[in-house]
This record gives sequence, C-alpha cells and structure tokens, in this order.
Amino acid sequence: MVKEHIDVDVPVGRAYDQWTQFEDFPSFMDGVEAVQQVDDRHCRWNTKIAGVRREFDTEIVDQLPDERISWRTVSGDVRQMGIVTFQRLDDAHTRVSLAMDFQPQGLAERTGDALGVLDRRVKGDLKRFKGFIEERGSASGAWRGRISPGESGADDAQAARPADAPVRETPLSRMTDEGAPPPESRPGPLPADPDDMRHG
Repeated sequence: MVKEHIDVDVPVGRAYDQWTQFEDFPSFMDGVEAVQQVDDRHCRWNTKIAGVRREFDTEIVDQLPDERISWRTVSGDVRQMGIVTFQRLDDAHTRVSLAMDFQPQGLAERTGDALGVLDRRVKGDLKRFKGFIEERGSASGAWRGRISPGESGADDAQAARPADAPVRETPLSRMTDEGAPPPESRPGPLPADPDDMRHG
C-alpha cells in the first residue's frame, strides 16, 4: 500500500478537472507511455517501467467531482487499485492525496517494491502533477460526471468474481484523514483481482 499527498497552488476544481484528463497522464507520470480513454469509465494503459512494457485496462468504480476518483484494473498483467482524493484547503490551494494497492509481478517488481521504488515514483508523479497544473494556469479539459459504486461496470466485475475469492478493503477505507471523505460516503469493498483508472 502506497500513500502520498501534495499541496498544489490551484483551486480544488482545477486540480480535479486536470486529473480527469487521463490521456495527459504521460505528461507527468513516470513510465506511462500512453493512456487511451475508451469510455467514461474505462481506460487502456501502455507503460514501460524498468524496461518492462505492460498493457492493461482500468475501470473507474467511484467518481465524485472535486472529491475523489477510485479505480481498479480489469484486464492485463497489472494488478492494482487506488484512489485519489481532493481536499480544498482554501480558495487557491488543494491537497491531492493518492493511495494505491499494487501487486508486484515478477522478481524485478517484487525487488523494486521491497526497495520502495513505487513509493518514490508516486511521490515524483505528484510533484510533476503539481508543476504541470500550476504552470498551465488552467486545466486542459474536464469531465464532471458522477460514477457511483455498484453501477454497471462494477456490478459486472463483482458478478465475475468467484464466490470464494477474497474481498479486499478499498484504498479509501485505509487512508488517513488526508482529504478522505466521511465514512458514510465510502464505497463498498472491491474485488481482489481487478483495478483501474479513469480519464476525462
């Protein structure tokens, strides 16, 4: 489990709007070569990390404008799920908090995980996001639709999960108070195997 946060010098709406532009992720995410938005809920990712290329698909399972976006992978050889939250600090400042649960595949990834490589990469991605949005002065686009847990995509993934498969806690439920919404608005548990992301 990786948890990092950063304060950005832009209003919460601008920070959130930029994060919904998933196809811009290669501009500030290390190792992300391309993100293709398939629809409002799904993205296809191409990454190259430590010389290893991977392709996978992600699905948004919970998205609330100016508050949070949570995802999980649904296909490919990457297993992760996560959540990014946005906390208004004042009219011009926002705390962006990212929590990710990642299952390393292969010796290189397991070694990197043990050495804290993912933690440093996430911290670096957040720093680059800060520079990206602050230098732009405005978001490159926005998608402010609502995706609720239990809507069609999440239901399909849940239905496909074997009855005896373990259910994992959501990253949101394990976050500290770094911008996490109140307990009553938290989504239910996610399946153990999938994870994803979304773009706007």
